[in-house]
Amino acid sequence: MKPGSLIARRLQSKAMGWVKTMTAGLLAGLLASGPAHAQDVPLSVDEALALFYQRNLDLIAAQYNIDQSRAEEIIAGAIPNPVISIQISEISSNPNMGANARGCSHDPNVSCGPAEIISFSQLIEVAGKRGLRMQSSGLATQAAESDLRDAVRIFSNMVRDAYYDLLLAQKNFWLAQEIVNHYQEISKANDLRLKSGDIAESDYLRVKMEALRAQSDLDIAQTAVEQAQAALAVILRWPDNSLQFTAKESWPEIKDIGQKLPKDALIDKALQQRPDLQADKQRAEQADKELELARRLKYPDVTVNAGYARDPSNNVLNSAFVGISVPVPLFYQYQGEASKAAVNLNQSHLAVEQTELGIRSDVVSAEAAWKSADKIVQRFNGGLLDDARSVRDSSELAFKKGATGVLDLIEAQRSYKSVMRDYYAAMINRTNAYYDLAKALGIELTNDRHITASHSADSREPLSLSYPDGTPHEQR
Repeated sequence: MKPGSLIARRLQSKAMGWVKTMTAGLLAGLLASGPAHAQDVPLSVDEALALFYQRNLDLIAAQYNIDQSRAEEIIAGAIPNPVISIQISEISSNPNMGANARGCSHDPNVSCGPAEIISFSQLIEVAGKRGLRMQSSGLATQAAESDLRDAVRIFSNMVRDAYYDLLLAQKNFWLAQEIVNHYQEISKANDLRLKSGDIAESDYLRVKMEALRAQSDLDIAQTAVEQAQAALAVILRWPDNSLQFTAKESWPEIKDIGQKLPKDALIDKALQQRPDLQADKQRAEQADKELELARRLKYPDVTVNAGYARDPSNNVLNSAFVGISVPVPLFYQYQGEASKAAVNLNQSHLAVEQTELGIRSDVVSAEAAWKSADKIVQRFNGGLLDDARSVRDSSELAFKKGATGVLDLIEAQRSYKSVMRDYYAAMINRTNAYYDLAKALGIELTNDRHITASHSADSREPLSLSYPDGTPHEQR
């Protein structure tokens, strides 16, 4: 049986490959047709998650065969049906002529009819085999549900990544537009200064070339926005107006999810909460039940037989009988099934160990990425942004008054652009790092989750899936 974490990774890899393939095919036509002129449709990250799960939850659930696992539980708990058989023997043209049985005519010329036998048999499983099957199938269902929760964890961040890629593309576009606007204002002023001889022609041309470069940057930024819109639309399965979606500039509320805990405490927290590890442990427990079941197969089940017979040729016309039948495990005692189950159990324990190692690596990497991204944003917010804007504005004012050269103006503009692009990237990286840390810890961010997957400790309690409007998944 495949480990849950491996299934989740394969499903994620398959989904990402599908996204890339679809996006590549669609972008050529989209970009060739030029930018859309329809009105923008603002979209929050919460709304993006809601759209994704509204349109993909059934597909994701089907990948993990939740309904099939529940059906297997019913099959495992079924009691074998009894068997009723009716037999008629001693069939001939004139059966039991002149039979001596009581209740039958003794006339040698009179037929008393054939013998009739009605029997009932019931298979009785021994050694607790049915109970072990029920426990095993229940654990299989729990593991499938844990796989689904793990898929929700993975896909939620996949949607967020695409959403914030769009927001970053938009921020870079707005920055490029701002710089183009600045150069347009400077160019208008330079036209007048050139006519009055207040600026050298070489300086005038340098500013003009920088303005053209800024316009090219704006065109590139526009392309990046359209590509990000298409990528998000494909992930959301192309809802209405998807190419007009614009990401709202909203950032998550940074909660305390354990960022300040020591690494060992963070790892322990993840080991307790990660659904992929829970799935692997449930499969290991299931494999243990399967091994015990395989070992008990050598205890033969008992078939109880009972019935009624009416035989005119017998001295006793009506009689009943009862008996049992037991297969004798003389030549084969199910050693192969037991050995196969033991191998599966060892593989399941190995999968648990591998998942635990992966979780430790995920937590350490995610924590390091979060701390680094958070520090970088704090440095920007510590005054670097204001300094870059102030230098840019001062340089523009000085250039317009002829107090500084064109090289200083261009350098200030480029520095401002570089700082702002780095800041936007840092904000997106910090946001993604926060979500990645929550993902590594297996924490449900309930403030912006639109799909919940919960399961009680009771293996009989089914998985609960809800849509953004509160409608249970089973009712859709």
